[in-house]
Amino acid sequence: MATLPAAAQFTSVASPSGPVTAGPYIIVDAHTGETLLESNAGAPWYPASLTKLMTIYIVFQELKAGRLGLQSAVPFSAHAASMPPAKLGLAVGQAITVEQALESLVAHSANDVAVALGELVGGTEAAFAQRMTQTASQLGMTSTTFDNANGLPDPGNLTTARDLVLLAMALIRDFPQYYGYFRTQDFMLGKRWVGPGVKFVHMYSPYADGLKTGFVCASGFNLIGSAVRDGRRLVGVALGFRRADLRDEFLVRLFDQAYSLKTGGARPKVWQLRNDGGQPPVVFSQSECGTIRYDMPGDAAWLGTYPTWATARHVYDRGQTELVRMGVSHPGKEYILPVTVNKATRQAAIIADLPPEVAEKLCADYRARKQFCEVKKPQDFHTPFSGFWR
Repeated sequence: MATLPAAAQFTSVASPSGPVTAGPYIIVDAHTGETLLESNAGAPWYPASLTKLMTIYIVFQELKAGRLGLQSAVPFSAHAASMPPAKLGLAVGQAITVEQALESLVAHSANDVAVALGELVGGTEAAFAQRMTQTASQLGMTSTTFDNANGLPDPGNLTTARDLVLLAMALIRDFPQYYGYFRTQDFMLGKRWVGPGVKFVHMYSPYADGLKTGFVCASGFNLIGSAVRDGRRLVGVALGFRRADLRDEFLVRLFDQAYSLKTGGARPKVWQLRNDGGQPPVVFSQSECGTIRYDMPGDAAWLGTYPTWATARHVYDRGQTELVRMGVSHPGKEYILPVTVNKATRQAAIIADLPPEVAEKLCADYRARKQFCEVKKPQDFHTPFSGFWR
């Protein structure tokens, strides 16, 4: 198992199958500004694609002022078109509308679109980034700077969970007429489907209604979400997770916890929290980022290794069906692992992230029926995964 970050900005939080390493987080009442829950909210962080929330904020400013319209053209320069994925991939000289651009930023986090918008508003991306930083200062985001419009890796892109929640609150407060774009899950661009949007909105339905995810290697998996429940809007930020699914699940639990609190308004307002200063930690080094990792807290049930992915997935599906039959409330996650030995690659069928007692119970049931099943611990997963060849 990969070594977890050890910086002070990280804490251990609960999950259904064991503790998870998390970065800073915060939940705030959007109406009163009361901080309901937080950990290291003033710690420096790389914003990744959460940067695009500031890009959107400025576009909303332009729309409200009448300098842009939803049907205004957003042309793609050579610089915008050169951005790496995720992107729409339009050619130099092609254009979309401002409305399509906003939908693309939410549903697809398109890096080329963010730059095209920045150039449309600011003339150059650099000039637009200066305005982004100035706007952050005006909103009270005292430890936030931007060097680009999309959040791709840049040491000049810095923020904190405290500052990001202020930005989300400003988007909700200042532009209620445009906030609905943060509900965008997908849309059609000509004959092309663009999506799939922010999964958290589905996971915390019917309460959640936006906003944005973000990932670069250094910052890990990040999320800003908002929800309305019993007439009360909360905004939350969760940063620095090593898996997107664990990040989403944690924010759902955090919202539930925050909504259950009875504080009487006695907790500090978000703008009273202090930013710490300094440099952000690194969640994934470049050598580790993009590699196969078992970053889940629970044990795994290995159900054998098979010639094709489809066969392994079928075995996995049967295993999950068994867990449902056994009445298990947390039936794990899909983990089809490619295993290469002597230049031959097969696919291991693994039900991951199970509570230890559930993994053992499932394998005992399999063994009683003379079928293969082995319980594997998180530390058993390490390259080249030859221990899963059978």
